[in-house]
Amino acid sequence: MVSGQVHVQADRDVCIGAGMCVLTAGAVFDQDDDGLVVVLAENPGDGDADAARQAVANCPSGALSLDERAPADL
Repeated sequence: MVSGQVHVQADRDVCIGAGMCVLTAGAVFDQDDDGLVVVLAENPGDGDADAARQAVANCPSGALSLDERAPADL
């Protein structure tokens, strides 16, 4: 996959603060002082894209989403 083709989003209203995203993809996600998700890298590069996919798949609240369209389509 070419770097920049993955676009990550988080719905902070849905986030329950479990922190699984940070444990799975710490270069892509963080938590604020309230424990809610913060996206550090909306378009993670090749080295972090697989971890971002795994974090999205494992999010217990479904607060994370991932789009894999070409950057020009985003």
